[in-house]
Amino acid sequence: MKYQEYSPSEALRPYIKCYYLSETGIVTDTAFATGCIELMFNLGGGGVELWGQIIRPLTFRWHEENTMLGIRFYPHTAFLFLDEEVSNFNDQVTDFTAVAGKPLRLLHERLLETPQSNKRFELLDIFLLDKLYSAGRKLEKLPIITNVMHELMQENFFDNLQQVAGRYGISSRYLQKLFVQYTGLSPKLYQKINRFQKGLVLVGQGEQSLTSIAYECGYYDQSHFIRDFKTFTGFTPSSAIPPASAILASPYR
Repeated sequence: MKYQEYSPSEALRPYIKCYYLSETGIVTDTAFATGCIELMFNLGGGGVELWGQIIRPLTFRWHEENTMLGIRFYPHTAFLFLDEEVSNFNDQVTDFTAVAGKPLRLLHERLLETPQSNKRFELLDIFLLDKLYSAGRKLEKLPIITNVMHELMQENFFDNLQQVAGRYGISSRYLQKLFVQYTGLSPKLYQKINRFQKGLVLVGQGEQSLTSIAYECGYYDQSHFIRDFKTFTGFTPSSAIPPASAILASPYR
């Protein structure tokens, strides 16, 4: 498998984590929760797929060789570019052409007609910038969600949602609603996924005990880490985990 990441235009970098190109053969693979939403254009014989927030482990199969051109959004930014609620796509791989309609079909056609990678990225830039300029009021609350996400990612974060909301002059109920609206996840679930992802990388490195990993990832004890790990992978950390896709396994790689 070949996989390479690329940066979007400077104006899009606060909203788009990366573009990527991936070449795969016939493969059965498993996607784990990353907290990110991805849009994939098949540059071979397929269509356009939106991978929503993957919460449970998702096994999928590619039946032929594929070259995929992908857009990886940050956990809270796909909302700016979609016309539907982000949570509607949770744990699903959606034929996004049927959802987004003609503009996306035309973009896909132009990508197929354009052999140069840099020109393809320029087409993505143009398409996404047009969407961003139309985001309007969606951008207003983005700084709050960005800051809350950064707080939740801290290993020593133990505040409750009411305390967090109070720092921004809003109620905990409204913050919960905003967070789900922008990410498709509750703050608690986002925090769990973030901890799991860090733990997944450390388990893969095989250099620390499970107890050490649990504490480094902010868990109270090893049993809580093992429970979350099994929820998101279907396996315990000490079991043999099937190799997950480089595309959808871990944003920490």
